[in-house]
Amino acid sequence: MNKERAAVGLVGLILASACASARPATPVGPPLDARGDATERYLDRLIAGDRAALLASFAGEPAVDDPLGGRVRGGEAFERYVAERQAWLAARAARVTPGRTTRGPERTVVEAVLALHEGERAIVLPIAVVGDRAPDGRLQAVRVYHSTWPLTGGHKVRAPLLPAASNLPLTGAVAAYQRALAAGDLEGILATFQPDGYFREPSGGSYVHRGPAALRAFMTQILGAGGIGLEHATLTDDGVVTAIEFNAVSFGPHRLSPQAGLAIYERGPSGRLAAARIYDDVNVEALAARPDHVAPRGRLGVR
Repeated sequence: MNKERAAVGLVGLILASACASARPATPVGPPLDARGDATERYLDRLIAGDRAALLASFAGEPAVDDPLGGRVRGGEAFERYVAERQAWLAARAARVTPGRTTRGPERTVVEAVLALHEGERAIVLPIAVVGDRAPDGRLQAVRVYHSTWPLTGGHKVRAPLLPAASNLPLTGAVAAYQRALAAGDLEGILATFQPDGYFREPSGGSYVHRGPAALRAFMTQILGAGGIGLEHATLTDDGVVTAIEFNAVSFGPHRLSPQAGLAIYERGPSGRLAAARIYDDVNVEALAARPDHVAPRGRLGVR
């Protein structure tokens, strides 16, 4: 596939697909204070370089894991991180378009799209921020998820951020999707989507597969080698969206170095999936079914 498609794309197309699925849900968990949810304000504050507000949003020492900024722990490292990220974002005239927020009792998951410019190149980057909340509503930790491929043309292996958790309470279409994914069951996974449902790969852009024919073509390709193995780590559910942080561990017969990611499953009125949106940076080009075929970026993202 043409590498420019994922990186350049049409800003309007991606923003439309991100916002079309951004239906608000009734908040769950502790009440928010007058400043709002710190996870929801994280990207805006980072773009503004508001170190004081970002520091104040943590209940203790700041803890952030970022695909580009790495593992950040403690006030001094956090201040450096904010300065560096703000300068990087400012140099690219970053603008954030909010997507959907999913709030559970323990954490908030915020989806958005970053519009960036590098010279004449326009980049649209799907991004998600997960914030673990302390009892007082402030942050305990932040984990940022996005692919680096639209930015660099390459993938960055990301070690697990969280340990695997067993027996997460998955139900309905989301549970059926996970079973079919692990088994490589094409018909089973297609049956979890409603007729107008879509799957968005981590790079976004033209990598959105909507409707039965497009989903079948895509899922046939990525499940051709067999099931995809994930270790689930956290689950955040507000009754409409289920967000799962995971570690990808296998692709068909191939074992992978465990790599962190986030999957969003949005249910429609039927209870089946209206959308699956993936945020990871797993490089599966070498696992393509044919040597002459370049795999879609983030293809392992069928979580």
